[in-house]
Amino acid sequence: MDNQRKKKLTFITIGLIFFLNGVEYAVILPTIWKYLQNFEAEPFFLGLTLSAFSLSGLLFGPLFGLYSDQTHTTKSVIVIAVVFQVAGNLMYFMGYSKWIVLSSRFVSGIGAGVGSSIFGFLTKVTASVDRASVFATVMACRQAGLLIGPGFNFFLRLCEFHLGPLVISKYNAPGLFMCLVWTCFTLVVIFLYSDLPLLEKMKPKDSLRGKSSQQENEQEVEEDKAESDEEEKPLIGPEELVGSYGSVVASNEINHRGLSASCNTPDRISACPSPVEAQTEESSSPFKNFSITQEFLREEVVVLLAAQFVILFNQTVLETMVTPLTQKLFSFGELENSFMYCLGGLVIIVGFVFVRWMTRCVEERVVLSIGLGLSNVACAWFLVFLANPQGSFAWQMAEFVVGFFLQVAALPFISVAQVSLFSKVTSEKTQGFSQGVRRSVGGLATILGPLWAGGLTDNMYIMMGVMMGLLVLLTAMVGFSFNRLVVPTVDKQTDNSENN
Repeated sequence: MDNQRKKKLTFITIGLIFFLNGVEYAVILPTIWKYLQNFEAEPFFLGLTLSAFSLSGLLFGPLFGLYSDQTHTTKSVIVIAVVFQVAGNLMYFMGYSKWIVLSSRFVSGIGAGVGSSIFGFLTKVTASVDRASVFATVMACRQAGLLIGPGFNFFLRLCEFHLGPLVISKYNAPGLFMCLVWTCFTLVVIFLYSDLPLLEKMKPKDSLRGKSSQQENEQEVEEDKAESDEEEKPLIGPEELVGSYGSVVASNEINHRGLSASCNTPDRISACPSPVEAQTEESSSPFKNFSITQEFLREEVVVLLAAQFVILFNQTVLETMVTPLTQKLFSFGELENSFMYCLGGLVIIVGFVFVRWMTRCVEERVVLSIGLGLSNVACAWFLVFLANPQGSFAWQMAEFVVGFFLQVAALPFISVAQVSLFSKVTSEKTQGFSQGVRRSVGGLATILGPLWAGGLTDNMYIMMGVMMGLLVLLTAMVGFSFNRLVVPTVDKQTDNSENN
């Protein structure tokens, strides 16, 4: 199989991974609240269950990324992750108690943590100019799953039968469905996914060497002229070094002998590896000169991690409070909620397509600013109109629809821009681990978001006020650091690598 076909099949497999993650989310989310109510769960338990999925991704995402960086492979990591997805959905289907349901989401979240390895892999096999469009396409695949996923609920909600001693209902059928889907997908990964060779990219030091090659050539020309001028001089001058028996010793030979002498001392033998061994050791250990503080405690990196946290925190707060809110205001059931998520997914897909085109024309930091503007408007709208809804049914419905779609329209702009920028301002050698850290920050947000929303469903002003405050803070951070949200220059990258 040629490399081009391998690359195409591998990218299709990656798209299917994100697509199925979106399908699982869209299939389970509309019914999980009533599923927990069958076990007499309290409202806050919904937040715990949703947070369990994010907690396991937070813990295992960096580990998956670290493993893929060290081994330079992602296929085995993906296979392991899919096995966890199968086990988690099987537990969700069995669901004898609310604690089994919570544990099932934790196990499924472990499998979702493989996203850090995948984003690191995509960073290493794509060019910098194409990265934003590639990330937008991958994220659009997940949103396509969110769009199509609710369609499966149209027939899953009709499930009401017995399979031996097991009772299959519209609440646990999504678990069985996703268990079968992930099981079949394991074969797709095994036969279609390939660990592609990394894209050959010019390292900063190599580029500096390239820049200095002309200077070296000029220096060689000058040396040749000097040698031609010195041909009339005596062959051996008094200042030149003389070896044993009057032989002339070359400078490189002197250096070699000095190095050999120093390495042949008893305490230096083990400390002087050959150049080939040293180069091999350095290339096989991407974390040899890695420093967490120097990598992540930089202004631009902190801003992007803050964007990851704030946006996912607000998104999960919205997702958690939407189902109880629509049930309270509009008496929505699982069918109406599925239709609502379907429309939201359609808006997001259109947004990703637009952002994919937009990133080819403008910088990512501009795209990020546009997304933050939309998100601020959406949050302010919710705070004004939905914290204490007034008016008729039609007026409240219009207020909700406008705020909901403003919020989902902002997500593609912020998501693509901050992921693409983060991959460019961090080291490419350790992208798996770095993306794991980024996703862990997002996982922390998706843990705290449902917990915050679950306990404040009756105090919308406090809930929405904190969301608004975080957005204003993030907007100020992006504004002050706007000039630093760019791809580092070669000189800066070289300085960072030397400092590390």
